[in-house]
Formats: sequence, structure tokens, C-alpha cells
Amino acid sequence: MTEITNYITNDYKAIDCHETIAVAQEFLGELTFSHFPVVEEQIYIGSIASEDIETFNSAKKIIDYRYSFEKFFVRTNMVWLDVLEVFAQNHTNLVPVLDEENKYVGYYEISDIISFFNETPFIKEPGGIIVVKKAVLDYSLSQITQIVESNNGKLLGLFISEANPVNVQVTLKINLGPMNEIIQTFRRYNYEIISEHHEDNFINTLKERSDYLDKYLNI
Repeated sequence: MTEITNYITNDYKAIDCHETIAVAQEFLGELTFSHFPVVEEQIYIGSIASEDIETFNSAKKIIDYRYSFEKFFVRTNMVWLDVLEVFAQNHTNLVPVLDEENKYVGYYEISDIISFFNETPFIKEPGGIIVVKKAVLDYSLSQITQIVESNNGKLLGLFISEANPVNVQVTLKINLGPMNEIIQTFRRYNYEIISEHHEDNFINTLKERSDYLDKYLNI
């Protein structure tokens, strides 16, 4: 699989903080970036929001608005999931990349990170998705893994897809194993199955009984 650092780009140079606001307004007006990195002597000092720069005095310099810079960034050695988290937390479609010495290296675009995600086995490999739900205090990722593997299932990956103070939902992708047996085992451990499955004998039985009852009541 391609290394995430291969997606670092310098298609556009970072904005020098001593440029005028007018130059930055013209530059960002032609692009669709929500933010763009600002440097001083090639050292990253923050990102300026495209929405903010539209309201600034075009005659002033970018450094005059240093107070408005947002400081988010990622390191060259960060894994893709941590990179994706920075995108989400900062509501941005561009994230600057720094090395371990805080030197500006380039930037990631969200479209490239999504493309990288699409190449992971979790997305690319065929398999079935199961979404389970349980109380926050009762669920266990190790137990979830054990349930899948004890039924000869092969887990491609899992993540917490929804959470609140009471319950948590976990999404799993499985590419091997008897889905119905896995689903029924989750139920025996008091996990609620959120996703729908043709293989779910329990649901199929309930549906058959419901259909029979409807037919009986309509006689």
C-alpha cells in the first residue's frame, strides 16, 4: 500500500506572511481551500482561513492579522488515521505538514486522504459490515474481536462509529466467517445488532411470524 507521505504536495507554495492581504485574497479567490498555510522564512506560523481573509483590509500585510491564524498541523510521521482526525477536528480541507524540527514540508488535501483510506483493506477488501451497540460501561473491543474470531471470522477492521454518555456503536468489517453465527453470538453477549442482514436467522424468524400473524388477523 502507498505510504501516506506520498500524498504530501507543494502544488502551491505557502503564503509568505509579508505578502499583502490583496495578494492572498486574489490567490485564495481562485482556489477552493478552506485554509492555507502561512510561513515566515519558510517556518510555518499558522493557517489563514479563506473566509476570514475576505474581510481583511487588502492594503495591510498578512502578518498584521497573525492573531487570526489557526495553528493546526500534522507531522510527517503521523499515521493516516491521526491525520484524518486533524482534518475533522479543524473543519478544514487542507492540513500543513511539518517535520520533527517544525520545518514546513508541504500539505495534505482531504481528497487525497480519502483516496488513501479507500485503498485500505477495510474499504477495498470484500466483506460484510456489522454494526453493534452496547452500553458504554459494558462494551469491550477485545470481546468484540474474540466473538468474531471464535466463530472463525476474519476481522478486517473496526471503529467506534457513534458514541454518547450512555451507548456506543461499533462498526466491524468481516471478510470470512459465518455471519449468522457471529450475529447470534453478539446477541448472546447482549450486543444489539444495528445493521440489517439477510443472514440473520433471528430477524428472519421474527419476520415470518409477523407475516403469519398479519395473515391470520386479516382472515
